[in-house]
Amino acid sequence: MSGTGHVRHVYVHLPFCAHRCGYCDFVTLVGKRDGHGAYVDALLAELELERDVLAERVETVFLGGGTPTFTEPGELARLLDGLPPAAEVTVEANPETVTPQLATLLRECGVTRVSLGAQSFDPKLLSVLERRAGPDDVRRAFYHLRDACFDNISLDLIYGIPGQSPSDLERDLAEALALAPEHLSCYELEAKPGTRFVHTWGAELEGQQEAMEGYFEQVVETLVGAGYRWYETANFCRAGRQARHNMAYWLGRDYFGLGIGAVSTVGDLRSRNAPKLAPYLAALASGLRPPRELEQLDGQTRLVERLMLGLRLDRPVRLADVAGAVEPGAIDRLQRLGLVQRRDGCLALTRRGRFLGGGVTAELVVEIPAKK
Repeated sequence: MSGTGHVRHVYVHLPFCAHRCGYCDFVTLVGKRDGHGAYVDALLAELELERDVLAERVETVFLGGGTPTFTEPGELARLLDGLPPAAEVTVEANPETVTPQLATLLRECGVTRVSLGAQSFDPKLLSVLERRAGPDDVRRAFYHLRDACFDNISLDLIYGIPGQSPSDLERDLAEALALAPEHLSCYELEAKPGTRFVHTWGAELEGQQEAMEGYFEQVVETLVGAGYRWYETANFCRAGRQARHNMAYWLGRDYFGLGIGAVSTVGDLRSRNAPKLAPYLAALASGLRPPRELEQLDGQTRLVERLMLGLRLDRPVRLADVAGAVEPGAIDRLQRLGLVQRRDGCLALTRRGRFLGGGVTAELVVEIPAKK
């Protein structure tokens, strides 16, 4: 499928999961195996409606969820065959869903990269997170993917889990490194207020907040020491193995999202598909676009986003590209504090500035007036 537009990055949301983890706040649907075919029909119909938005050659496709690999294999294969070919095609996977057959299916359908949700290698901590896969499931899935000739595998880890200690995190990192993945994503546990996870673990979560900075530094020191590039705040890779799809987000490029809850940013318009399944299926079965929330983006908002996202990377941001987004005097002030550096018309956070991350960026960014 080729288009006449300019968008080169496509996100596809597959919401189905075997169960919902307590900390999850993504758009997910538990079970519903008998509805996978109808959902794939709708995704492909939405893609057809939006073909003119896409460029003739797409660079990246990313299937996220939910658990994309929980989707019925035949329907997953049909979807992958119907998506535009791309240089990088990533599929998120939960370890317990990865069999030798599934790994082969992904490879034969053009998937080039798999992001495996390990989260931890400690059974106690996995139980806290309500994960179904154990440490052996993670290793088994990883080797199934290797046996299917995948040479670009990412592992997700979470830190700040209730009950986790620095030594627990050290063991998790060591277990992950023993597998030698090409990419690692290490995230601070975020649990939304009001969820049952917060209700159950509220006191422990508050205690972990005080340790987050130390955990973050431990992650960076360990992975950088093992030869990984700390190329984005929470992401580490071997040479040349950055997540190209996510890089598009961080570099402020346009992208299109398919599926319930999926977000798109094209030019000065941001849209979000409604998260409800029935209206999505009904609209597309009738040849209509799904219900969407639309947000008009002004130039200032795009500049601020470009600055905030760009500073998450280990590459400098050209000040000419974000002119008007930087608070006057902020660069000089933060430079004196050793948190940013300005050189050759570019701006970057120092190593210390990267550890402080969002706090430094907030000082740099011009405040956008609230919309009336």
